[in-house]
Amino acid sequence: MFVDLPLPQLREYRPERAEPADFDGFWRRTLAEARAHDLAPEFTPFPTGLTVAEVFDVTFAGFGGHPIKGWLLLPRHATAPVPCVVEYQGYGGGRGLPVDWLLWPSFGYAVLAMDSRGQGAGGWRRGDTADPYPGTGPQTPGVMTSGIHDPAAYYYRRLYTDAVRAVEAARAHPGIGPVAVGGASQGGAIALAVSALVPDLACALLDVPFMCHIRHATQITPEYPYAELAAYCRAFKDQVERVFETLAYFDGVNFAARARTPALFSVGLQDGVTPPSTVFAAYNHYAGEKDIRVYPYNGHEGGESAHVMERVARAKKALG
Repeated sequence: MFVDLPLPQLREYRPERAEPADFDGFWRRTLAEARAHDLAPEFTPFPTGLTVAEVFDVTFAGFGGHPIKGWLLLPRHATAPVPCVVEYQGYGGGRGLPVDWLLWPSFGYAVLAMDSRGQGAGGWRRGDTADPYPGTGPQTPGVMTSGIHDPAAYYYRRLYTDAVRAVEAARAHPGIGPVAVGGASQGGAIALAVSALVPDLACALLDVPFMCHIRHATQITPEYPYAELAAYCRAFKDQVERVFETLAYFDGVNFAARARTPALFSVGLQDGVTPPSTVFAAYNHYAGEKDIRVYPYNGHEGGESAHVMERVARAKKALG
């Protein structure tokens, strides 16, 4: 079933943003703290037998200098620096295995697939990066409420910072040229944040992005992961406003208003996980060049293989 506003209303849906006064300062300080640690990127050759790509096991310093894992796949036999897409993971997933990332090398591009700290045990793609940050307090199962009592302690501060550092790690490799970012769901949310925090990206591929218009999302969908926030607010009734004050620092609509990276969004009109109005809220606030693909009879899976080809076409336009 269609789960939200009619499409003509969605295309005009541009809600007011709840933005902290020190949003920009918060993120400047956060990234400066991270950059005080040596990025120290390591690219260790990883034997796979693949004929299309050369694979490297990647480690770099993310938030707090913590070691973050990833895979870098370079098209085999490339003789000059090649464009790279940095890909971020959906909720609960990790970097998986190199064979999960053959799409971009098949088209002649590199890909750096960043692991998500503390995730990757959700049963669909394994992760290899711990989250050593201490003192996050009580939380609902999952990561949505980890450290939510304080923006400085909140999980997504660490994850978004890791994502910026992943772009820096990709650029540190001599075989990499221009860089784009992409992801779906949580990965789309991360790529949206990075599109605002890193000013000189080639493009952003933002599919059914999560973490947008967050308070509204908790009011119109019972689906997870937003349901984790509702469960936390049921348990801590006196902290509801504090919860959403924290989340305002991580809401995709606030990043969208600052983004100048050319972007391709996608949305499914039957998506109960990231409801269409939350996606359009970010899209309609997005300050850069933008386009969106709408899939009326799809849910959170978005446009599936048909949209994969849309992503490739958009990357080719931006990356050459």
